[in-house]
Amino acid sequence: MLDATIKAQLKAYLERLQRPIELVASLDDSAKAQELRGLLTDIAELSDKVALRTNGQHTLRPSFGVAEPGEAPRIHFAGIPMGHEFTSLVLALLQTGGHPPKVDAAVIEQIKALPGKFEFETFISLSCHNCPDVVQALNLMAVLNPGVTSTMIDGALFQGLVDERKIMAVPTVFLNGESFGQGRMTIEEIIAKLDTGAVARAAEEIGNKDAFDVLVVGGGPAGAAAAVYAARKGIRTGVLAERFGGQVMDTLGIENFISVQHTEGPKLVAALEQHVKEYAVDVMNLQRATKLVPGELIEVQLENGATLKSKTVILSTGARWREMNVPGEAEYKAKGVCFCPHCDGPLFKGKRVAVIGGGNSGVEAAIDLAGIVSHVTLLEFADTLRADAVLQKKLHSLPNVTVIKSAQTTEVIGDGQKVTGIRYKDRVGGAEQVVELEGIFVQIGLLPNTDWLKGTVELSRHGEVIIDAKGQTSIPGVFAAGDCTTVPYKQIIIAMGAGATASLSAFDHLIRA
Repeated sequence: MLDATIKAQLKAYLERLQRPIELVASLDDSAKAQELRGLLTDIAELSDKVALRTNGQHTLRPSFGVAEPGEAPRIHFAGIPMGHEFTSLVLALLQTGGHPPKVDAAVIEQIKALPGKFEFETFISLSCHNCPDVVQALNLMAVLNPGVTSTMIDGALFQGLVDERKIMAVPTVFLNGESFGQGRMTIEEIIAKLDTGAVARAAEEIGNKDAFDVLVVGGGPAGAAAAVYAARKGIRTGVLAERFGGQVMDTLGIENFISVQHTEGPKLVAALEQHVKEYAVDVMNLQRATKLVPGELIEVQLENGATLKSKTVILSTGARWREMNVPGEAEYKAKGVCFCPHCDGPLFKGKRVAVIGGGNSGVEAAIDLAGIVSHVTLLEFADTLRADAVLQKKLHSLPNVTVIKSAQTTEVIGDGQKVTGIRYKDRVGGAEQVVELEGIFVQIGLLPNTDWLKGTVELSRHGEVIIDAKGQTSIPGVFAAGDCTTVPYKQIIIAMGAGATASLSAFDHLIRA
């Protein structure tokens, strides 16, 4: 099952086990069960601290649990955790075996203190780069708290259960049989949903902080660069982030970050966070800003009711996926309306889907999906596609792709539970058409996260923060950087440079004040 290189690497990892563990397999007569048996046998043979038994009683087969000998497993994998989930498996083995997790001590204590029973089920696809974070967070909670169980379920393998639960996007998490959440979630976000007093405690703690010299609002590449540059000046620096890493966390492959030939979004974000934490930066994660109040000390008001003050502020709130804003879209989001073909594509195997958008992202999505689904209909508003010629050539070579230009999407159609079709208007002839399908992937660009700034900072007609060459906004002492601004190209490397520029400008403002 495992090749020699992976076996050697895994054997080295398993040497870190501090206590014995047991793999408990629940198998059937399927080919996948035999494949899983081979994987578990390989693992057990790599360490004398790992035992395997095949008399598990889990209702999902093939599956296996990871536990200490003599204990019922609290971590389960329904399916074969390869691909992106192989790391989840390795961490489950190590953490069950006593290897300490790389999580703040306060978070560990918060997990241990959670009262009650929490049975989590996480539906994933093995090609999803967002899913492992959720699986690993819930697995760690199961290791630390006896009241928590975590089951990873490969949606492609358990298609019947996916249909029964009406799952149209991954990761999708159920808690005690009820819907808990969808999309990427950090362990802190999960705990915050379970610990009802966490928001009030965070608000009180944040509200008591002294004024900053530089407060960065946003934790993406621009915000991280700004924080590092400010902290290196020896001034009091804070970062307020709704989700550290921002949209980069949802980016699969990055191949244009100069000097790094290839990386992935989550890996880059982990490096950014580690770099920021090398300095005395006060990072306040999972916090949403709702209002900016100019003054001698600039105030940033938070959704939780707290207020932060700072001598200067750097806005780096980034952007989000642009939505179609048509009837039915909001109702069927994650019920057929999707934004990540890499994550959710495998759930539509053998089905019909549409891709909205004829730029590089849309055409790339259509090409990827064509290898999974039965048919792809690409709808483009303009009369020509905007994607690179090489991508268009590949797209037109695919037999199961239909391209419709001059198409204005007017409605997402569904049966109340899932998407059943899409309605569009022919912008040339005026006729309306309906395409019957099961999934819609929206790939029409980005919107800046600046709604909370309307009426304070000057914005462009596209909602971007207007800045000058130094990152200065229309308010003295308030600077901005990255995808939320009028910078012409929305790229990670450009955002980082803009963050550094804004930070140096903020420092210059401080010393001249």
